[in-house]
Amino acid sequence: MTDTNLPVLAVVGRPNVGKSTLVNRILGRREAVVEDIPGVTRDRVSYDAEWAGRAFTLVDTGGWDPDAKGMAERIKAQAEIAVSLADAVLFVVDASVGITDADEAVVRVLRKAGKPVVLTANKVDDERVEAETYGLWNLGLGEPHPVSALHGRGSGDLLDAILAVLPEAPEFTEEIGGPRRIAIVGRPNVGKSSLLNKLAGEDRVVVDNVAGTTVDPVDELVELGGREWRFIDTAGIRKRVKEASGHEYYAWLRTTTAIERAEVCVLVLDGSQSIAEQDMRILQEVREAGKALVIAFNKWDLVDEERRYYLDREIERDLVQVQWAPRINITARTGWHIDRLVPALDRAIEGWETRVPTGALNAFLGRLVAEHPHPVRSGKQPKVLFGTQVQVAHPTFKLFTSGKLDAGYERFIERRLREEFGFVGTPIELKVQPREKRKR
Repeated sequence: MTDTNLPVLAVVGRPNVGKSTLVNRILGRREAVVEDIPGVTRDRVSYDAEWAGRAFTLVDTGGWDPDAKGMAERIKAQAEIAVSLADAVLFVVDASVGITDADEAVVRVLRKAGKPVVLTANKVDDERVEAETYGLWNLGLGEPHPVSALHGRGSGDLLDAILAVLPEAPEFTEEIGGPRRIAIVGRPNVGKSSLLNKLAGEDRVVVDNVAGTTVDPVDELVELGGREWRFIDTAGIRKRVKEASGHEYYAWLRTTTAIERAEVCVLVLDGSQSIAEQDMRILQEVREAGKALVIAFNKWDLVDEERRYYLDREIERDLVQVQWAPRINITARTGWHIDRLVPALDRAIEGWETRVPTGALNAFLGRLVAEHPHPVRSGKQPKVLFGTQVQVAHPTFKLFTSGKLDAGYERFIERRLREEFGFVGTPIELKVQPREKRKR
């Protein structure tokens, strides 16, 4: 998670000069999505980095094309924002190509920003190419640092140069707990990025009417209802992992990581379209991870009476396993009803963190078993002897029984637990431990 007190280094350069590969090399792990296609990184994405005992925040940006139009123009705008927010800039040039008109245009913008710049020549895989990097002195940004992001050549010297221009991090006392972590999940093009932008009050994430615009997860601290929240925007999940290729595969990994990191997942569904198999798969992922859940039906302005009729039927059929999740109807594009998100998040978190005292739980179980005993199976009738809550967030119960319980009876116990104690917005896990038979 990005600490706002750390110095910030923005990584900029033309499309496909190897910025994301270099980011991964600096981080020492595969975080940024890398593929040999220009424009895979579209938003500005923050990572925590460390070198020689000093921590800093690394901001990866989309390929910067000064003559950009449309989508590319918005990527350029995100890169410019990253530079304005950064303490220093790492400007990446492809040594195998040399200086281009686009590079010189970027240099003009960097000069205007007045931030310290570390110039690096990437793709320097041998000494022959290294000799060609000296021509980069002509950019007027000082000494070019030759590196091979792919093989790690020269990365240590580059990091030393970066630390030389970054300010020291101020003293930081870690906040206990910190802002609540919310992952915005859903299949491509349902409006996840539009929702995050509307919540943040700025064009924080590149939004385009093209499926799969967001590839990396993007953290954003947002103030809502007088409190700070950490939102994680994620890639739209289109395919099964085995079918996904290239950056889609890594995008899926990023999304599952975002779900794991989150406390609450907001599943964004397109209200104007039928609930799809991908929606159900994401839902299953959230449930299996044991995260609190809010379901947001977006694009509600496109839902007419006929669609509402069919949607009610789909909810009854497809969302029966998550009837406990708060549901809100919103239009992210205009901001209609997004003020309903915070109360829904609060209810889900409260349910997720609910603890039932052992005495109250066993009094409840005693009444339940007396009123609705387990059905007799093969002449035997298992009983619930004792129960205890072994975990909150997500609520997990251990039941000690005289025998194995039917799956239907376990579902019945869960349903009655919810009726008695709430548990809005959270999955519940029951662990049943049958008593071992004593040997004669």
